[in-house]
Amino acid sequence: MSLAEHELQQPATPTGRMIRTLGGIAMLSGALVVTTVHLTKPAIEENQRRAIEAAVFQVIPEAVSHRDFIVTDQGITPVSDKDPGSGTRIYAGFDAQGQLRGIAANAGAQGYANVIHLLYGYDPACQCIRGIKVLKLTETPGLGDKIITDASFVANFDQLDARLDSAGTVLEHPIVTVKHGSKHNPWEIDAISGATISSKAVGKALNQSAGALLPQLTPHLDQIEPEPVTPPN
Repeated sequence: MSLAEHELQQPATPTGRMIRTLGGIAMLSGALVVTTVHLTKPAIEENQRRAIEAAVFQVIPEAVSHRDFIVTDQGITPVSDKDPGSGTRIYAGFDAQGQLRGIAANAGAQGYANVIHLLYGYDPACQCIRGIKVLKLTETPGLGDKIITDASFVANFDQLDARLDSAGTVLEHPIVTVKHGSKHNPWEIDAISGATISSKAVGKALNQSAGALLPQLTPHLDQIEPEPVTPPN
C-alpha cells in the first residue's frame, strides 16, 4: 500500500463533534456566569448602599438621617424605589430637627494607578466642602493611599471654599491642588509630598463635580426636605 493510499484510509477527524462539544461548554460557562451575576448582584448592591450610607454620615457628621435626590437642570426630585430618576444623585443629610446640614455627592478622577472614587460633603451655610471619604482606591500603598491617612491632607477639607460666582454659574475660584507647602487660599488643596498625582486627582475630582453640580443645586436648596413622617395608624 502506498503512502498516499494509507493517508486516504485514515479516519476523518470528528470536527463536528468537537465543535458541538466546545459550543456546549461555552454555553454552559456563559449560563454559569449569568447565574452567578444574577445571584450576587443584590448582595453587591446592598453592600454598596451600606458603604455609601456610612460615608454620608462621615462627610456630614451633624446628620442623623439622609434622603436621596436627583438633580437636573429642571430642579431637584426625591429618589423613589419606583422611579430612581436620571441625573446627578445627591444625599441630603438632616439633623434631629429636620434641618439640612449638608449635601453629599460623588466625585472621581484618574489617579496614578486607577480612578479614585470619593464622596464629599458640601455645606450650603459656608458654601464649602467639609469632608471627603474615599470609596475606591488602588493607589500605591504608602504613597497614594496617604490621601486617606495623612492628617494634614485630610485637614484641607475642614472648610474648602466652593462658593459660586455672583451669577451662580461657575465656581468663583476653581478648586486646585498646589505644591506641598504653598497653599495660601481657602480653595487650594495642599498636596502630599511624594503623592502629587493622587493629591491632584482629588482636587480635579472635587473641582469637576462641584463645578457641575452646585450651579444646578444651589437655586433649589429650598426644595430639599427630609422624608415625610407617616403617622401611625
